[in-house]
Amino acid sequence: MPTYDYRCDTNGRVLEVSHRMSEQLNTWGELCARAGQEPGDTPAEAPVHRLATGGNIISSTNRGSGTAPLPACATGNCCQGGMCGLN
Repeated sequence: MPTYDYRCDTNGRVLEVSHRMSEQLNTWGELCARAGQEPGDTPAEAPVHRLATGGNIISSTNRGSGTAPLPACATGNCCQGGMCGLN
């Protein structure tokens, strides 16, 4: 099953969970239940958003090994707290 990162705008936390591609989690309560975490002080109905995350990159010269170098970030913001310019 694939893993996904979700972010809660209310508390700023990011949790990683596994679920089917056809599923979508919409609230902090759903996310915490799936992740096996206590919701804490954040309301269970607080909205969460699935983050855009990358996958493995396989080049034609290094097919299947998973050790191909990652391409350079086009925006140059990766090391400045963003994910290739996605904030």
